Amino acid sequence: MREIVLRKFKEIFGDVSEEGVYFAPGRVNLIGEHTDYNGGHVFPCALTIGTYAVVRPRQDNLLKFYSMNFEELGIITSSLSDLKYEKEADWTNYPKGVMWAFEQKGFHINAGMDLLLYGNIPNGSGLSSSASVEVLTGYILRDLFGFDVSNQEIALIGQFAENHFNGVNCGIMDQFSIAMGKKDHAIFLDTSDLTYEYAPILLEGAKIIIVGSNKKRGLGDSKYNERRTECETALQELQQVIGINSLGELSEELFETYKSAIKDEIRIKRAKHAVYENQRTIKAVKALKNNKIEEFGLLMNASHVSLRDDYEVTGVELDTLVEAAWNQPGVIGARMTGAGFGGCTVNIVKDEYVDQFILEVGKRYKEAIGYDADFYVVEIGDGPCKL
Repeated sequence: MREIVLRKFKEIFGDVSEEGVYFAPGRVNLIGEHTDYNGGHVFPCALTIGTYAVVRPRQDNLLKFYSMNFEELGIITSSLSDLKYEKEADWTNYPKGVMWAFEQKGFHINAGMDLLLYGNIPNGSGLSSSASVEVLTGYILRDLFGFDVSNQEIALIGQFAENHFNGVNCGIMDQFSIAMGKKDHAIFLDTSDLTYEYAPILLEGAKIIIVGSNKKRGLGDSKYNERRTECETALQELQQVIGINSLGELSEELFETYKSAIKDEIRIKRAKHAVYENQRTIKAVKALKNNKIEEFGLLMNASHVSLRDDYEVTGVELDTLVEAAWNQPGVIGARMTGAGFGGCTVNIVKDEYVDQFILEVGKRYKEAIGYDADFYVVEIGDGPCKL
């Protein structure tokens, strides 16, 4: 891949004597969905697919961006002196947002750059291509300008950029799991205080398969922010009767005791998902540690049901994929992953059934929805690096 992106950089920007080549992964969340902004636990892992960049510093203030994924857009030019969100700037709002956020945090970027990107994360799939670009940009800035920031701080700056520059009220999970990725491990992260531990994912005789629905969605204009507001309101209502700072602090029993304080049936369902999903995630990691992979799979299935019925973020495409998966032999667990409203599912499938799974689920999806799903047998990889 290094040679491919370098060759393209030379074609677009000319001489490549001072370039650096970098990589940041995508991520998939195995369980713990819509808990990260509710002070709960998540369990994501970095993937071996992700975003590649070739970068060369400039002698001026200009930023010249080119994406091999959006070649029709050509070179998009901006400037360090004018870092603001612009709809017509398209995908470059993600790297620009991180540059803006570094400046906001007191890190001065004193030279422009030519930047070429290529991502092999399917666009709009829910595998966090935007957070991959954000973490990659932060990693590049640290390397080029010698900024004293840890990978964890790069994740937080990426989240700050997404929240305040791109206007998506996302939690910390995506950027954190990409910046802190570790091969063959998932990250058991408590989003309330960012304490985390690595848990080995040793799926003896099984594979992780991600299935892309190919239904495009935009996080910012989806109902993501609406769900977040519903949870915040439910939390405020619960705080009238119990001293908590987040929904993630509640057990199922405490929630059932106090849920009548929430004055709206819809908000009760949203809060219930946040509370129960957090507890499911804690149980799932415990099951994995005890080598109870079947139990882990059942908790994945229950997670999808909750996201479908209580949080209502699945939609016909994701439900079709998951229900088709549940009906296949050799499937240990299947659920939607990511924000929902399109995107993808994550499935754990026994090795000997992988080909049959792809064939049968693909067939059922096309019959029901009318277009193809995409299948990715993925591996768990490390965080960002210079190649």
